[in-house]
Amino acid sequence: MIHDSVDKAKKAKGGKSDAAQEQEDMMQGTLSRIKNKLFVMSGKGGVGKSSISANLAVGLAEKGFQVGLMDVDLHGPSIAQIMGLSELLDINEEKKLIPAQKGPNLKVITMQCLMREPDQAVIWRGPAKAGMIQQFVSQVAWGDLDFLIIDAPPGTGDEPLTVVQTIKDAKAIVVTTPQEVALADVRKSISFCKTVKLDVVGLIENMGPFKCPGCDTMIALFKSGGGKITASAMDIPFLGTLPYDPEVVDASDDGTPIFIKNKDSEFSKALDVMIGKIVTQL
Repeated sequence: MIHDSVDKAKKAKGGKSDAAQEQEDMMQGTLSRIKNKLFVMSGKGGVGKSSISANLAVGLAEKGFQVGLMDVDLHGPSIAQIMGLSELLDINEEKKLIPAQKGPNLKVITMQCLMREPDQAVIWRGPAKAGMIQQFVSQVAWGDLDFLIIDAPPGTGDEPLTVVQTIKDAKAIVVTTPQEVALADVRKSISFCKTVKLDVVGLIENMGPFKCPGCDTMIALFKSGGGKITASAMDIPFLGTLPYDPEVVDASDDGTPIFIKNKDSEFSKALDVMIGKIVTQL
């Protein structure tokens, strides 16, 4: 009761409660051990942001970096499916969540691994979502990481804003598809980044032209070139185009990212070039 009264008095004076200050200290302690924080975002859903986040994390881990993959899409987490995760997470002696381990260099945290029922709906408002994202940082045993990849839901709402406010040195990777309806939304995401002073590592155009397996003709299901034009117009780096590839969908449904399942695919080769650009830039 005494502690509660002290906390209320501190809040009334505009200060932080002891619990809030403790969580803040834990977050800063965790973040100080992570070199690079990459926030993968998109203006709209369905552009392949989560599959890119997963394969980007896998690709960095394959190159020997220590990597964390944090899924902050609390209402529609898909990283668990893409990474083949189904077990609930354990807690260590310090009462921190132990992230799922995928190979020697990759740790994963997702809301799905905290839910006993896979189809359970998360019906939360903003404050609850912000609190959970902060706990994903402060109360998870991440250890020392070279990269933390943060997969966010589309748009510029509660989750992206919480990430920016919590992880102040994060940098954004923006994902789009080439057609104008997606580019219109991604321009809003880039504007969001500039408004909140979030540095942008670059723009990735997904589901770009691919080679017809029967006649080698290049096919553009969703047009082409829009991502590069948008990046130039918005004055941010263009990381490149990933070709449309049905195998990416199959690999994600199987719980094995395409970068592991088929490193020789055109998608994997193009992503590997992008990973090189990201590593060089950072």
